[in-house]
Amino acid sequence: MKKSLLLVALSVCLLPLWGQQNFSRIDSLIKKMLPEASEVGISVYDLTAKKSLYNYRAEKLSRPASTMKLLTAITALSRPEANEPFRTEVWHDGVIEHDTLQGNLYVVGGFDPEFDSQSMDSLIEEVITFPFSVINGQVYGDVSMKDSLYWGSGWAWDDTPAGYQPYLSPLMYHKGMVTVTVAPGAAPGDTAKVSCYPVSSYYSLHNTAQTRTPSAGKYLLSRDWLTNGNNLIVTGNVPTFRKDLINIYDSGSFFMHTFWERLRAKGIVVPESYGFTELPSDGAEQMARWETPVQKVLNQLMKESDNLNAEAMLCRIASQATGKKRVTAEDGIVEIMKLVRNLGHDPKDYKIADGCGLSNYNYLSPALLVDFLKYAYSQSDVFQKLYKSLPVAGIDGTLKNRMKNTSAFRNVHAKTGSFTAINALAGYLKMKNGHEVAFAIMNQNVLSAARARAFQDKVCEVIIGL
Repeated sequence: MKKSLLLVALSVCLLPLWGQQNFSRIDSLIKKMLPEASEVGISVYDLTAKKSLYNYRAEKLSRPASTMKLLTAITALSRPEANEPFRTEVWHDGVIEHDTLQGNLYVVGGFDPEFDSQSMDSLIEEVITFPFSVINGQVYGDVSMKDSLYWGSGWAWDDTPAGYQPYLSPLMYHKGMVTVTVAPGAAPGDTAKVSCYPVSSYYSLHNTAQTRTPSAGKYLLSRDWLTNGNNLIVTGNVPTFRKDLINIYDSGSFFMHTFWERLRAKGIVVPESYGFTELPSDGAEQMARWETPVQKVLNQLMKESDNLNAEAMLCRIASQATGKKRVTAEDGIVEIMKLVRNLGHDPKDYKIADGCGLSNYNYLSPALLVDFLKYAYSQSDVFQKLYKSLPVAGIDGTLKNRMKNTSAFRNVHAKTGSFTAINALAGYLKMKNGHEVAFAIMNQNVLSAARARAFQDKVCEVIIGL
């Protein structure tokens, strides 16, 4: 009996040491798996036991890349208006006489990042139910929700025309992008087959790409972006099928051009062009509305690390908090910083420049990320929506191809973040003992993203195995 009691006592005494020894495996991983010139910060917190489990340079400032989206999303979900859908509305002033609208049409943007071709058609269908076939006035877009800056602070000018850097506007259509599909022709030397979606006269296509012709040079999809043109250019060798995204200059105009074009296709006599102005404060009547649920925007934001969706969330935070028009990114960042302060941190210790993490000016710490994750976990409404949206290891989103055939498979629900020399992972997992854990791993100065990801995956396995 005494021997049994002694064993129990020893087990209890050695339990903390056992945990430390297991976490020492992370120290070993840092030494073995990361280049000496690189840096890493790690924070691990047991949500079930409500205690810190492991910290390694947890307060060190790092560029978060797309893990910045966690702060934006959690701040947005914490607001009283969190469940309000994203709206795009059509209004008119004047009167309808016989078959003519003696007045103007206004499309009011609510920064819906998921507004697509189906949304556009639905909006048009509502408009044409009104008893007019002629607009004796103007067709306007109202983009007064935000200021006119179409990129975030610190975004790289030469990242355009990549699809991950859209031109921001309260009126977004197809995310301000065109999907370009390229396929080889029947024989080498044939001109490659190119199709674009959505089809629109807003842009043009110049295709000189050749089928399986190495001498044609490397395949390239671009446009005349230095002059803000929208002539899509496809050149080079096309050995296999491929699909790419390219951004379009002036998202608001892309939206309005398509709206105007489709009205005309439905037989509505419209003015020769469209313009931009603000909806009058009185005397206007709503005609149509399209709504997108917040969860849909959030899922795309997290699962696919969508920069546009994050910036739409940031603008929405600013609009809801201030109640004013032409909000700025800074208006939204102020609200994120308020939550930073409420969680016990000094906002002056961090730098936030955008909502998506594309900016090189952002600086956060693993400890701050974990505190946001802890806060979200403590708020059931917030956590439910956030957890549902996070990529799942080995299953979907940006974690689809990671942690398969490991203990982390299906177990890690986390946001990734990466650009040159920066790689981060932050989210939730469950340990073997059933405890829920919030964690953040921020790798810096690692030119090999594969090495950083492998390290993060191993760290998750170690935590799970405790």
